[in-house]
Amino acid sequence: MTQSSRQLFGTDGIRGVAGEFPLTRQSTYLIGRALGHDLVRATRNAQAVIGQDTRESSRWIADRVAEGLAAVGVDVHSAGVITTPGVAYLARSRGMAAGVVISASHNPWTDNGIKVFSGDGFKLTDERELAIEKEIFALLQNPAAADDTALKVPGPSLPGEAALRRAYIQSLAESVFSDLHKLRVLVDCANGAATAEAPELFRDLGIAATFIHISPDGRNINHGCGALHPETLGKTVAESTRRYDLGVTFDGDADRALFCDATGRVVNGDALMLAAARDLYARGKLQGDTVVATTMSNMGLEIALRNLGITMLRANVGDKYVLEEMLKTGATLGGEQSGHIIFRDGDSTTGDGLLTALRLMDIMVRSGKSLAELIGDLKVFPQKIQNIRVREKIPFAQVPEVQAAITAAERELAGNGRVVVRYSGTEALARVMVEAESEEKMQTLTAGIADEIQKALGA
Repeated sequence: MTQSSRQLFGTDGIRGVAGEFPLTRQSTYLIGRALGHDLVRATRNAQAVIGQDTRESSRWIADRVAEGLAAVGVDVHSAGVITTPGVAYLARSRGMAAGVVISASHNPWTDNGIKVFSGDGFKLTDERELAIEKEIFALLQNPAAADDTALKVPGPSLPGEAALRRAYIQSLAESVFSDLHKLRVLVDCANGAATAEAPELFRDLGIAATFIHISPDGRNINHGCGALHPETLGKTVAESTRRYDLGVTFDGDADRALFCDATGRVVNGDALMLAAARDLYARGKLQGDTVVATTMSNMGLEIALRNLGITMLRANVGDKYVLEEMLKTGATLGGEQSGHIIFRDGDSTTGDGLLTALRLMDIMVRSGKSLAELIGDLKVFPQKIQNIRVREKIPFAQVPEVQAAITAAERELAGNGRVVVRYSGTEALARVMVEAESEEKMQTLTAGIADEIQKALGA
């Protein structure tokens, strides 16, 4: 089977409903085999580390991928429940050929996913993902290869899941040099992967932290909590009788974080990038005086950075593409409005919610400023993002009614706002984002484009 573009891998690995293709028991095993072949071709005595989030399907998917890897000679080490950046760290620090994460991040508990880091801790290139995809489809078309019932495959080796997680926690703790013990923090772990590391990390650093949503049951990940629902954190901080300096909330695999200030006001990734950029710039560590954001970042961030003498570049949505632009330009800071923040002044190779939280607290302590004070000069343009479930992802330029609505909106804004219309890389959704100087215009233009997408492509 020939493919001109990836069919299984999206912007963040392979994702779908657990138990349905491509995440069946057979296909996850074959994904492991195909990945294993890729690894052993490049690395003699290849080893891989595999970790997972707290979904009830994560364990069996991890086991099946591990069996596929082991079937072709890859030695597999399990880190158990661990954050996505934790797996990336272990892959590069332990000399592994790859790190594999079983997680669907912010998706519902019924979904799951497989994402892969190469031995250097970076996500696989699109070209490498395509090559692995071709082998997966070839295996699916070969019944003998797809049938593993007769194989005597050893289970994944377990050198101590707790020891691997501990190594990651220690690396994070060692990245902080300020005394954080005076900070009072409310932490929402989203009933996800952060539950395995955040309490121990914050305890190691002496942070006065209170934790919520740290009782995963396999189905409550992201449910009404976490970075998907930051208003839950903000409301809890605002109504608490205990005064918190800030709140932090993670998504299901903790590769991103959002915050709220002491009053409960939610703070997104744009504000985090402003605070981090100002700090790095003042210390002469903002390479090229440049920050890499995405097409979704608010114009207000661009203006605030420009006022500081900092250039903002925009990459495609997805922390993978932010990182690509950072590596191309040498930028030391990049991220997304959703809370994926990448710091390249150290050795990070992906967004890490726990590290982002520590970096923000470090800035607060060193500056002596509250979170609200750090981001007070960010004047946000009214912005609306509307999701429309679609039955197929036809390029918008090929749908005349939709393209006409987009063109009309851009003409009406006349440079005093932005329109971004794109498909989700992980779900069957079209996303319409409009920024305008007035709330009324933003709402009207968003609704107009969304209506045309619904009529032409709606599920």
